[in-house]
Amino acid sequence: MFQSFDDASEPAAGPARLARLRARLTGEGLDGFLVPRADEHQGEYVPKAAERLAWLTGFTGSAGTCVVLGDEAAVFVDGRYTLQVREQTDGGAFERCHLVDMPPSKWLAGRLKPGQRLGYDPMLHTVAQVRRLEKVCAEAGAEFVAVADNPIDAVWDGRPALPVGAVLLQPGDLAGASAAEKIARLEAALEKAGVDAAVLTQPDSIAWLFNVRGSDVAHNPVPLAFAILRKGAPPQLFIDGRKLSNAVRSAVADVAEIAEPAGLTPALAALGAKAARVLVDPELTADAIARRITAAGGVIVEGQDPVLLPKAVKNAAEIAGTRRAHLRDGAAVTRFLHWLETTAPAGHLDEIAVAEALERFRSETGALKDISFDTISGAGAHAALPHYRVTRASSAPLKPGEIYLIDSGGQYEDGTTDITRTVIVGEPTAEMRDRFTRVLAGMIAISTARFPVGTSGAQLDPFARMALWKAGLDFDHGTGHGVGVYLSVHEGPQRISKLGTTPFEAGMILSNEPGYYKAGEYGIRIENLLLVTPAEPVAGGERPMHGFETLTFAPIDRRLIEPALLSPADRAWLDGYHAEVLARIGPLVDGETRAWLARATAPL
Repeated sequence: MFQSFDDASEPAAGPARLARLRARLTGEGLDGFLVPRADEHQGEYVPKAAERLAWLTGFTGSAGTCVVLGDEAAVFVDGRYTLQVREQTDGGAFERCHLVDMPPSKWLAGRLKPGQRLGYDPMLHTVAQVRRLEKVCAEAGAEFVAVADNPIDAVWDGRPALPVGAVLLQPGDLAGASAAEKIARLEAALEKAGVDAAVLTQPDSIAWLFNVRGSDVAHNPVPLAFAILRKGAPPQLFIDGRKLSNAVRSAVADVAEIAEPAGLTPALAALGAKAARVLVDPELTADAIARRITAAGGVIVEGQDPVLLPKAVKNAAEIAGTRRAHLRDGAAVTRFLHWLETTAPAGHLDEIAVAEALERFRSETGALKDISFDTISGAGAHAALPHYRVTRASSAPLKPGEIYLIDSGGQYEDGTTDITRTVIVGEPTAEMRDRFTRVLAGMIAISTARFPVGTSGAQLDPFARMALWKAGLDFDHGTGHGVGVYLSVHEGPQRISKLGTTPFEAGMILSNEPGYYKAGEYGIRIENLLLVTPAEPVAGGERPMHGFETLTFAPIDRRLIEPALLSPADRAWLDGYHAEVLARIGPLVDGETRAWLARATAPL
């Protein structure tokens, strides 16, 4: 299995660990310290050695921050984790705060005193984050202090070692462009931007650029590394040499200079010594990196990671591979849905058993490299938690009359998948059918959208919500995120959300996943992945328009649909989608599954 259902949280250890950290801070002349859930690369997934927030507080979510002062400490999480943080942390030691209602900056503003020294690890906070917090400290008359060594590491007994997962080459026929071609393209971008170099810190950006993959973090086939792009010189790659076989080292050395991670600091200083203009993404780059460049005399030019957009716009080979991966994955999910519908009514399944079964169906393809994230497997009330993670302690049974939601994905060498299906065990209520159909209508609205070139996700996001809004309903997460190709399942900069400002370009892949969640009762989400299609003129129109191609093929539970709530056009889309599922997936399954699929995809 590629996932574990053990709960690694240790909330009871929190108070003692907090006391040890405070003693260390006192010895270092600090009045407080910031503990983000982050590593030096500022990625969503971090190695075990960087799980400092979980070690200190017990909270194991993918996003959060702890602020430790001499007599107070607080953990800050967003709406995904308000329940989890209460279960995993000691309320006597840590105040639990909502990241939006009470962000760390606001909490600190009411507590910092003049002359106090608040410490932070400059490799674990971005340039933009430090800028905001420096302002808070200055307004309180306090000092924001960068520390050379993280004090948690000094008191964390048995801290895991940094990973040294083997690096593999991504085949050229799947990458669609050589590393040399990508590097040349980015060197031209540096020239256009008027900079001498760019620092890359995102593991998936580096993996894409050099056509390599790794295994340093869970479910993301990337190596942890840094890189510097240089105008007029080969790029530099800073990576632990133990990860490189002779063949991989030779291939990468053809296009880059390879050095150990310790070489990054002198390389940054060398840029500064030349008074180089260095492109740094302030939202993704560690504050320490920018400070090392400027301290040596360099000039920071703030801008977006230059790899993000080229990586987001997939080439023909990447698109072809993604289509193959989705057919393979769709057949596995279809076999799973058939198994689930025929097995669940007996009442012997729980959330873990079902998640394990889906992973087995994917593994049986013989092509699964990993899952793309920990499966969200929620029955009944757990389905109402959009980012619920099942553990052996929480695993609930699938009961008749309840909704079951499963959000999952696979990592294949030719593509990354992400799909959510919501099904009913037994008979649904009229309210469940109403809510499910409204979510479905929103998903169809995005799937069928045609939009002018230059449109962003913020402009499309309301399409997914309109049917819910008409009933006074909504959902609190974004409608969709970007997806990589055998890279991160959460990829920027494109997204469908109120905050999505990046214009869509042909070749981008996005998820389409509206939902509805009734706390304590049930939740609904339906998700397909979409490919932005090339702009085409519309007959009689005046502007070229983009659209979407659906990549995901698996049946949607017709038992939860109230046909009267769908427009004729929506019904036609659903019937057409199901006909395509049958045509594409039908030949990939057989026997009882094939017969079941024909019934599951019948017209409404």
